[in-house]
Amino acid sequence: MPTDALRSLPYPLGVTLLDGSISFALYSETADSVYFSSFDENGTETQTRLTERTGHVFHGIVEGAGIGTRYGVRVDGEWNPENGLRHNKHKLLLDPHATAIEGDYTWGQAVFGHDMNDPETRDDTDSADSTPRCVITDPAFDWNEGTPDQAPRTPLSETIIYETHVKGFTQQHPDVPEELRGTYAGLGHPAAIKYFTDLGVTAVELMPVHQFVQDSHLLEKGLRNYWGYNSIGFFAPHGDYAAGGDGGAQVNEFKAMVKAFHAAGLEVILDVVYNHTAEGNHMGPTLSFKGIDNEAYYRLVQDDRANYFDTTGTGNSLNVSHPTALGLIMDSLRYWVTEMHVDGFRFDLATTLTRQGGDAELHSAFLTLIAQDPVLAPVKMIAEPWDTAGYQVGGFPADWSEWNGKFRDDVRDFWQGTDGILGTLSQRVLGSPDVYEADRRSPLSSINFVTAHDGFTLADLTSYNQKHNAANGEDNNDGESDNKSSNGGAEGPTDDQAVCERRDLLRRNFLATLLLSAGVPMILGGDEIARTQGGNNNAYCQDNEISWFDWANADNDLLEFTKTLIALRRENLALHPAWFRQSPEVGGDNTVQIERSDAEGFSDDDWQNPDARSIAFVLEHESADAFALLLNAAANGVEFQVPPAPHAEWQLAASSDPAQQVEGDVTTLIVAGTSFTLLRSRA
Repeated sequence: MPTDALRSLPYPLGVTLLDGSISFALYSETADSVYFSSFDENGTETQTRLTERTGHVFHGIVEGAGIGTRYGVRVDGEWNPENGLRHNKHKLLLDPHATAIEGDYTWGQAVFGHDMNDPETRDDTDSADSTPRCVITDPAFDWNEGTPDQAPRTPLSETIIYETHVKGFTQQHPDVPEELRGTYAGLGHPAAIKYFTDLGVTAVELMPVHQFVQDSHLLEKGLRNYWGYNSIGFFAPHGDYAAGGDGGAQVNEFKAMVKAFHAAGLEVILDVVYNHTAEGNHMGPTLSFKGIDNEAYYRLVQDDRANYFDTTGTGNSLNVSHPTALGLIMDSLRYWVTEMHVDGFRFDLATTLTRQGGDAELHSAFLTLIAQDPVLAPVKMIAEPWDTAGYQVGGFPADWSEWNGKFRDDVRDFWQGTDGILGTLSQRVLGSPDVYEADRRSPLSSINFVTAHDGFTLADLTSYNQKHNAANGEDNNDGESDNKSSNGGAEGPTDDQAVCERRDLLRRNFLATLLLSAGVPMILGGDEIARTQGGNNNAYCQDNEISWFDWANADNDLLEFTKTLIALRRENLALHPAWFRQSPEVGGDNTVQIERSDAEGFSDDDWQNPDARSIAFVLEHESADAFALLLNAAANGVEFQVPPAPHAEWQLAASSDPAQQVEGDVTTLIVAGTSFTLLRSRA
């Protein structure tokens, strides 16, 4: 046996650093041969054939390769797209396990057309100037320098999530140095960290930071993919977000950002896109997986293997029924936890990852593997519980949380004055027991949100009746048309004082309902300062002032209001229960009384009354302060019979009505039209 074979192993896949060389391994059931292509500083390529094969893994030693080496892979084998085979030895491919990727793709005929051309013709994208290269990175990072890194491990019951974008948050931040704006270093800067801690959130959920590809159709229109739901490198931090450049420095820069967050007690959650890749459908480019082992990584149409099964709306779906694709996802998740120290994941279109044979499955291999993995057990798992083939809210395991679209829709309906919504609204405030309690899950299964990156911002939800997406270049046909929004009396910006006051009132109502409901609240970054996108509810391609935070025009009054609500929630057990509240008759640590405005209980007829738009919740926790949450979605003021205070007399804790007052031992209280009032009885 050759000496080198003793040093080359089929696992782990990708690069393993050795002394003066590397071991490299790549999985492919269908390849005939695999080459590791390294590039010197002049772009000169050296190909090394992987001489060993164990099962379906090609592996071998590459002498002289090491930290900083730029590389790719070439895979030789049958070219037969009609049978799902897309090998082309002339096409340079990305290593699926690459930890850094340098450069951008130059789109054109050579990329989008090469699958339909003669595979013997070398692809123009292999030129050093137009094809990204993988970069071998140094895994060493001193997590213990200064203050040793320690994951906060914030309990879900105490978690408040802030969804934001690395570039969007920092690009115009006045206290972030200009050279760091738009980067991981900028987000980890003390000014950014202080903003999060002052606000009071406990976790920052980052929109996709896996290496992603710019879409050619956007570039042709002078636009760019801003959101990043177009992944191609599941281990590589997106290079454009690195102040130190994309030649490998992005890895340590990301780690330093995480360390800074942890030092401030903040968790980092990644929005991850494992359901599809940037390679798209049969007309899309071959960048990596297609040319390595098309059928192992993607679900092909059973009776038409030239085409891709698609439940993502992007052209392809990862083949999670195959051990290799599933193993890639698991390796990636473990890497981001063990090497990058992230604290959780939000899975884009998570339902697709549970579809092994077509139907969504609670006991799918994907969910089973995560459940038994000791590395992943301590971190937060959050599902976006739908894809283009179905909506599965409530369908994930008990130790998962889910983006609860029912909360968004019902809370919007309530405050917009929709008839007959009071019953479902009460379920959302209580943590959606109608969705989770029957399966013995808790309210912490529900990630509550009113707005998210996909759709209107809070400011726009209260300023526009219609979407205004003309800047996207799709004749305003993209984006959701039914937004359950209200402009308050004028479409878009206005100087009308009455309209502005109505909008302010609604924004406070939405934020209060979000932050005072059982479950895990998620704030869309910028909602607390009334960030607007000018009515664009699908700003995925707006890498500009439409999406970037406009710090110069921040609504500081709304910011202070949000801080007050967050502090109330965090400091009071009655406002963030870990389990569903019980009625006082049943007892327990957490109790709730639900009453009409006249202090009577609701009958079945009351819940069905289309005109009922007011409700009171009395929230208590044993030996802690109690709260009365009074909600009035009617256009007129409503007089509430205030329940007896459990402890000291009621005091005003918060209200969306700036004129609201509470004096002495209050027994009745008028809650203004379309507003809320929160009362507090100190223990």
